[in-house]
Amino acid sequence: MLIAAVLCLGAAVATAALGLWLLTRPHTADPVRQVLRAVAPTQLAAAVMLTAGGLVALSARPQTGVLVVAVCVVGAVATVAAGCWQSAKAVAASAAQSTGARREAPVGCGGACATCTLSCS
Repeated sequence: MLIAAVLCLGAAVATAALGLWLLTRPHTADPVRQVLRAVAPTQLAAAVMLTAGGLVALSARPQTGVLVVAVCVVGAVATVAAGCWQSAKAVAASAAQSTGARREAPVGCGGACATCTLSCS
């Protein structure tokens, strides 16, 4: 369990350092950097989970430690993955709005597809 604890604590330090570094970067218009900056809080949450797993691995019985480390690692990975997904969706939506990728409604249209298709019959 000592090896698992050291790995968890090392991953926690690396994840927290990356999250803090991303939070200190200035805001930018680059969508990739926006996603990375938006994921920083979930990286910090994952670092807390990994720290908890590492501390339990050091202090608990091996049977308990294995279960808690597994739950903490899976939780940390899932948290960062969900944060990446949500951040990418939000940045993509804002980029689509700012670049004018939204289709403009034709003149005389009510703004909904049903308005045009029902009026043509």
